[in-house]
Amino acid sequence: MNQVISLLDDCLIKTKHVEHAAIIKIKDGSVWASTLGFNLQPQTVHVIIHAFFKNLLQVRKEGLYFKEKHYKCVRADDCSMYLKNVDGGLIAVKTESCILLATYLEGMYPSVCVEAIEKLAEYFRDKEN
Repeated sequence: MNQVISLLDDCLIKTKHVEHAAIIKIKDGSVWASTLGFNLQPQTVHVIIHAFFKNLLQVRKEGLYFKEKHYKCVRADDCSMYLKNVDGGLIAVKTESCILLATYLEGMYPSVCVEAIEKLAEYFRDKEN
């Protein structure tokens, strides 16, 4: 667990363009790891998993509520969801076994957040194969 948290910190938080990050196990919906202060309730985890597997079209049309904030969809496909609101944004990237989440704040560069989490997801995809 500490190695995974270190991975989140080193690959995402240290970019200074990711506020919080977490990894959710798809199989059981548990939070494998999260950065300090990023507590995900089971209902929040369910919303993210459900969005990828049963609700992607609705997310594209209507956006997504995450931690009591509404996010407008910028992009959503089978592997990634990019969402934003006035305060920042949420990036979710799916691999075979997990979903990586990252949030960013206004003033941070979304493109850096996206690049960092997509690279980390690629690392996990390589490990899964």
